[in-house]
Amino acid sequence: MKVSTSQKSLSAALSIVGRAVSSRTTMPVLSNILLDAKGDTLRLAATNREIAITCWIAAKVEDDGAITIPARLLSEFVNSLPAERIELELAERTQTMHLACARFEANMKGIDAFEFPHIMSADDVAATGASIPQIAAPVADLRTMIDQVTFAASADINRPTLTGVETTFAADRVTMAATDGYRLSVRGIGINDGPAEKVAVIVPARSLAELARISTGCDSSAPVRCLITPERNQVLFSLTGKAGGDWQRVEMVSELIGAKFPDYMPTVPKSWTTRTTIDTAALLKAARVALLFARDNANIVVFSVDPAGGQLRMSSISAELGDNVGDIECTVEGAPIEIRYNAKFLIDYLSQVDAPQVVMETTQPTRPGLFRPVGTDDYTHTIMSLHPPK
Repeated sequence: MKVSTSQKSLSAALSIVGRAVSSRTTMPVLSNILLDAKGDTLRLAATNREIAITCWIAAKVEDDGAITIPARLLSEFVNSLPAERIELELAERTQTMHLACARFEANMKGIDAFEFPHIMSADDVAATGASIPQIAAPVADLRTMIDQVTFAASADINRPTLTGVETTFAADRVTMAATDGYRLSVRGIGINDGPAEKVAVIVPARSLAELARISTGCDSSAPVRCLITPERNQVLFSLTGKAGGDWQRVEMVSELIGAKFPDYMPTVPKSWTTRTTIDTAALLKAARVALLFARDNANIVVFSVDPAGGQLRMSSISAELGDNVGDIECTVEGAPIEIRYNAKFLIDYLSQVDAPQVVMETTQPTRPGLFRPVGTDDYTHTIMSLHPPK
């Protein structure tokens, strides 16, 4: 193996695939990054058995070959080099990689590439005849959708199903839903060339968050392809790099959660007795202030809606710190209501809303409330109400 590439491209690729390197493993090769030179590209890959990330970068390949190198050492060394051409040459007998860039040189001991696990590629899935939904919506919309649902997923490993996001593909739409049992976030976007029959899988929220991170560097005009294995145990996302960018293509493979996602539709309010329209920024600011006092009281904030005065009052109290009251102008339809919510949940939601106004629809103090941006039904967020203290 003998190959050369730019330090900038190699550094970018290492940053992308390095997120999939296993930090705790009994297999030393999983602490390494695979480098595979072939044709006119250098392929880098890493996996922790839950997700795998592969990145292709442009390179001048004189001799094909592959090796795995310790991820941390390789990344830190390459990141320390000047932005010039970097040469890599493998001594196959000793499995040692020689790296040279400007006046810097290093030799790194590696592990044979044959010991590295096989990572599914788009070509592998296509050869099986699997259903291949293709997300043709703008990448920015996909990234926004992921950001708007993953925060609501559970972090409790004892509830593995809720640590995932139910992702449902239809012919012209993809919908994501996440819940931790106390809040529910649902977001949908339009797609082209989706499956003729609806396909629903549960993707780990951490995997989708990683996909959103990677997508910031991709070509926003190219579609993101999503491929699902026939066994419904893995999903692959393929992204195209920007023309003239640091990388050409990235594929991320994630294990799917093999369980049935809870039927969340019965928890979503279908009607309201009080409908409150509020300025998003004002509500977010008031919630952050209220949380300062609510932190010592299970984050409980009282929402008092006054239709006559066109006002929402948010109040919180701490037995040790004191109390807080904030008034926000709003438009109210229906009856007055006093309801309690977790302020942190509200802040998490409002931080992902880019609309100038949100709607809060409520029925009873003990029933969930529905929030959504004004002007769209594509994004809804349900928050369970908190019972008043006895």
